[in-house]
Amino acid sequence: MRLAAFLFALLLPVSAMAATTPTPPSLDQLFGQLKRAGSTDEAKPIEEKIGGIFLQSGSPSIDLLMTRAQAAVTAGDNDTAKQLLEAVTGLAPDYAEGWHLRANLQRTMKDDAGAMASLEHVIILNPRQFAALYELGNMLEDYGNKAGALKLYRKALELDPQLDGAQKHIDALTRSVNGQEI
Repeated sequence: MRLAAFLFALLLPVSAMAATTPTPPSLDQLFGQLKRAGSTDEAKPIEEKIGGIFLQSGSPSIDLLMTRAQAAVTAGDNDTAKQLLEAVTGLAPDYAEGWHLRANLQRTMKDDAGAMASLEHVIILNPRQFAALYELGNMLEDYGNKAGALKLYRKALELDPQLDGAQKHIDALTRSVNGQEI
């Protein structure tokens, strides 16, 4: 009897603590919050939480390579960053954020064709990656594919209604692609 009471006393704080510890919101919940955000300032922390979830590779080795690649990018050591990101995408070809960082590096290195291919890969792996949709839209717009850019901006804005700059691009391209109403 005493043993049972002792064990109950030991487990009580753990179960009470578990009941009060909030569970982190799921990706679906965060996207729901993002759709309800009333301003870009309100959306920014939600976008960051979503980005944090996207960054989770599930592999400590890949996470380490990504951290080192980001550090190399920040330091301007593009050659090292490129080697690290080639390792990331080679070891974890289904990890969308490896391709996303690779696309950003390729764009910095003026490899637009490579960046576009990498962004397309990101979107195939993670169709809700609104930043990649927006970035590829920018590139298509730069190369004159206004209809393609408009489609990507609309998809990005559907996922993140407060995505900074997306509505401005949609408004301009809608007039350009569909023509001015009379």
